[in-house]
Amino acid sequence: MTEPNATRSVRGTQLLVEHMGGVFRSPLLVAIEVGWRWLFGIPFLLVCWQQAQQILAANPLESSGFNSIDTQNPWLAAVQISNVVSFYEPHVLLVLRWLLPAAATLWIVFSGLGRGLLLERMGPDIRFRPFIMMVTQGAWLGLFVLAVWGWLRSMQWVAATHIAVSGEPDLVGYFIWAIFLSLGFFTAFALTSWPLTIAPLLVLREKRSLASALREGLRLGKPFTGKLVEINLVLGIVKLALIVVAMVFSAAPLPFSDELGEGAMRVVVAASVIFYLVANDFFQVVRLKAFLAFREKFRQESPL
Repeated sequence: MTEPNATRSVRGTQLLVEHMGGVFRSPLLVAIEVGWRWLFGIPFLLVCWQQAQQILAANPLESSGFNSIDTQNPWLAAVQISNVVSFYEPHVLLVLRWLLPAAATLWIVFSGLGRGLLLERMGPDIRFRPFIMMVTQGAWLGLFVLAVWGWLRSMQWVAATHIAVSGEPDLVGYFIWAIFLSLGFFTAFALTSWPLTIAPLLVLREKRSLASALREGLRLGKPFTGKLVEINLVLGIVKLALIVVAMVFSAAPLPFSDELGEGAMRVVVAASVIFYLVANDFFQVVRLKAFLAFREKFRQESPL
């Protein structure tokens, strides 16, 4: 009789350390997450590099005015960089018209297969249904694109209202709004994306349709949804912390760059990037494991 009350008293983040330990003891789970992301990411970056080289071969940096940027005058440099961006913008947009749809399609396929295999390994009664996972991953990507679009439009508004062509720019107001809106969109995405994470679990564990799972994901009850929102928000903050840690790691050897040499500095930067990517994938697995654990824990209190 006391089990439901004890369960309700458990905060979403109280068991995160336990879930982290469980994922750490199951390196295959992290390997699956890292594998599908890198199988998509490495070829994608290579294609981006190839297209960038082709653009630069046809339109060298010298013709864009990049070499004449005045690094001693930040105001003049900002205008010159804007001119360089405007010079390359039509060429980049021409590539993005086919690259972004192709990349989005491949990401949905790879992520659907990878996440489906990952969930199958997490739960013995979870069936491998890659198509359902591709649909939910596509919905998540759509929400992410919407959040990024909203953030970019808000940044345009901030720039237009605080940095004028004539007159003194309001830098304090600009940075206050930029930081506030950036954190706001980041938090809003963390607070709204959790239904698309729990939906595949409801589909695979309870044999629901995708529409039913998305509907039920929004009606799981306050005790359950509160835990999911808390986990999603905290792990989103962890992602920000990982970015800061990776930046610190990459910048720490800068005072010794003359002694270490350029090659060693590149190795440090590469190691910092790899650390962030692997750590981020690790916490993505922790998120799924935590969602799955709380789904089981609260299932008895709020049966669907």
